[in-house]
Amino acid sequence: MALPISFEDLQKGDKAALAAALAQIESNPHDDATVRLLTRAFERPRGHVVGVTGPPGVGKSTLLGKLIENLRAAGRTVGVIAVDPSSKRTGGALLGDRIRLATDPDDKGVFVRSMAARDRLGGLAEITVSAMILMRAIYDVVLIETVGVGQSETDVEGAADTIVFCVQPGSGDSLQFMKAGIVEIPDIVVVTKSDMEAAANQARSDIRGAIKVTGGMPGSGALEGWETKVLSVAALHGRGLAELASALDAHRVFLEAEGRLGRRRHAQAEAWLAAAVRERFGRDGLERAGTLTLESGVSPFAKLAEVGKTLAG
Repeated sequence: MALPISFEDLQKGDKAALAAALAQIESNPHDDATVRLLTRAFERPRGHVVGVTGPPGVGKSTLLGKLIENLRAAGRTVGVIAVDPSSKRTGGALLGDRIRLATDPDDKGVFVRSMAARDRLGGLAEITVSAMILMRAIYDVVLIETVGVGQSETDVEGAADTIVFCVQPGSGDSLQFMKAGIVEIPDIVVVTKSDMEAAANQARSDIRGAIKVTGGMPGSGALEGWETKVLSVAALHGRGLAELASALDAHRVFLEAEGRLGRRRHAQAEAWLAAAVRERFGRDGLERAGTLTLESGVSPFAKLAEVGKTLAG
């Protein structure tokens, strides 16, 4: 089935076209038209992808809403992928971040899509990476909000350029941060609701201590030369948002230097390809596919289609 829209329609900010494209990706991910569209988007990366994660109830949606306002005020276009818990009855998104994120429906510069996590433990929906690739080719910034975080819920590292981990003061989140190995993930740590000053100061101190103890060894947040930032934000009061936006820009600049961004995205594409082959053809299929590597700039979606034809034959 052919897609009812073109890549050019998407670049113009046509929300209906983007919604239709995302529906097509979800219902027919291996269709030739879907693969062509995703390949074209993969070859034209434009935006900075920011993953926002943290325990449920930490205030991620409130933070995202205010960050969107900040980015739009600066003239940047924003795409949002909000991964929600799933309804066991329908399989659909249970909370619906499109409701919680108050954005102007007439603003072509912002698009919010909720996705159900379903039975995935990694904090991301099955088509999150595909949706991210598409939005990354359209918007200046793509924000991915995960359903939660824990030892099994760190897949956001495989989709985002920059990872923001949110901690709520006085909730034990900072202890979880140290115990669950999450200290190995973020590029930026945000202490939310920092108007709780004493508790917020303690949380910042705990987190800085945890980062120091690791010796700067996190997989994502401690690329050599980058020091994980620990920031305080009181989103409802508008405090700390400018500092967060500045830190995001600084990390983007850091990644773009010396080819770091290209290497990270290439590694993510190869990891996605291996996971997609395993999901579609099982472990046996993954073994039969052999070593799965991508030449520089080659779309993982086109490669998956090629591998699929080989394995199916």
